Amino acid sequence: MYNPENVKTSPDFPIPDTMRAWVLGDPDQLTLATKPVPVPKKAEVLVRIDAVAICATDLEIIHHGPPAMIQGGLPYNKNFTPGHEYMGTVAALGPGVDEYKIGERVTVEIHAGCGQCKRCREGMYTSCHNYGLNYGDVDKGHRANGFTTDGGFAEYAVNSINTLVRVSDEMSDEEATLVVTAGTAMYGLTELGGLVAGESVVVTGPGPIGLLGVAVAKALGANPVILTGTRDNRLQIGLELGADYVINAKNEDPVAAVRKLNGGKGVDYVVECSGAPDAVNEAARMVNRGGRICLAAFPGKPVEVDIAYLVRNNIYVFGIRGEGKSATHRAEAFMAQKRFDATKVHTHTFALEDLPTALRYARERIEDAIKVVVKTHGHAAITSVAAE
Repeated sequence: MYNPENVKTSPDFPIPDTMRAWVLGDPDQLTLATKPVPVPKKAEVLVRIDAVAICATDLEIIHHGPPAMIQGGLPYNKNFTPGHEYMGTVAALGPGVDEYKIGERVTVEIHAGCGQCKRCREGMYTSCHNYGLNYGDVDKGHRANGFTTDGGFAEYAVNSINTLVRVSDEMSDEEATLVVTAGTAMYGLTELGGLVAGESVVVTGPGPIGLLGVAVAKALGANPVILTGTRDNRLQIGLELGADYVINAKNEDPVAAVRKLNGGKGVDYVVECSGAPDAVNEAARMVNRGGRICLAAFPGKPVEVDIAYLVRNNIYVFGIRGEGKSATHRAEAFMAQKRFDATKVHTHTFALEDLPTALRYARERIEDAIKVVVKTHGHAAITSVAAE
């Protein structure tokens, strides 16, 4: 049985020597395999994964290969386990770890930066910039689980203590997997200014980040909050999460509609979550002069942007990556306080062995899937759609 030297375990949480894990060989080649249960090092814990949500980035990684390996120059690892939006239970403590206790429920951030480069020291660990140096080097402290290190489509994973966020027993496993998604929305609003009470906000694109962006903006006191998109059922969820108005961009010009709803003038902020080809230009025309745009999504191909319009109107544009600056902790606090119901974006649950079906539901939006969750362990009952 699992008993590495200098690692603290508990008889209440017995750990096997091996685990089930999905392994990505060549792109689009996933196999359910047996792997050794990983061993936490200094400042790390072993997390028993109870549930993991599927992100659009997971679909890209499975189809193309991990971006850090393609863009960052790391060797392609054909024993790699993807998945990054997971939660679970602390099962073992690495040497010297006393910040957490075995048995605590946690959700996890993706990125543990190297802690040494300029961006990490500024709290921008999701933008650790030492490609070819510390980036991807576990011995230097860098981890991006599901990107450079094994992720959550497995029964166990190692996490830096800096990536853990405690969750209460009142929060279901499925809801806890959504903390990172809400944290990404929180990070975007933080970069736009943070204190948005009374400010007008448009969120474009009712995907998971966009819908929770509406919820977070409203919880922060923004008014009005306007959501634009092309699917009426998702716009309805936006209303349930706090949007004051919704606009179906198939039925009317979203720029004109936003200005009309906001008294004929532009808004203070736009959080762009659609990745549509003309989204930046439309966002620029939605904001007031001096307004701010946060880009949380990106088009699949390069697009033309009217830079002159941005300059003439003193418009600020921010790009965010992931859930930086501990935004997940703030998002979890809102969720624990029931400031919004993140579970409205959770639509389907599958068992770990049914991951290929779960991925297909997410990729093809079967039954209008939004957030698909895979259960591995945990106290909540599996409510899977029947596996094919």
